[in-house]
Amino acid sequence: MRIAIAGDHAGFRLKSAVAKAVREAGHEVLDLGTWSEDPVDYPPICARCARAVVLGEADRGIVIGGSGQGEALAANKVRGARAALCHDEYTARFARKHNDANLLSLGARIVAEELALDIVNVFLTTGFDGGRHAVRIAQISAIEDEEAARRH
Repeated sequence: MRIAIAGDHAGFRLKSAVAKAVREAGHEVLDLGTWSEDPVDYPPICARCARAVVLGEADRGIVIGGSGQGEALAANKVRGARAALCHDEYTARFARKHNDANLLSLGARIVAEELALDIVNVFLTTGFDGGRHAVRIAQISAIEDEEAARRH
């Protein structure tokens, strides 16, 4: 798989560790920044990652910041993005199985590196269950379509 990875300055160190682990697992990494601990604003960086996934430039995305909360919010503003903030393997597993999450958001100040790598592994290896969950994903997409139409 091709995995887009992006983060802000607070997530830089964890992003580097995650990118390395993802490559070692045999995946291609599309690193969308930031590339240092110099302060940056995360919204455009996370939106760029979400767009890479939605446009098919990457199969899945990972956004990383201090808490992961703002990163998930920014990514989810991109139509078609389904970013899940996960702090453990359970939430990562069910974000994939039930919600077909296409982006994972991590908080570098919340989860230790070892746990973060376990979360990433679960996120990348868990499939979508489909079935009744596919109906719900279609409903989420319909809400996005309705909101986009209301704005124009």
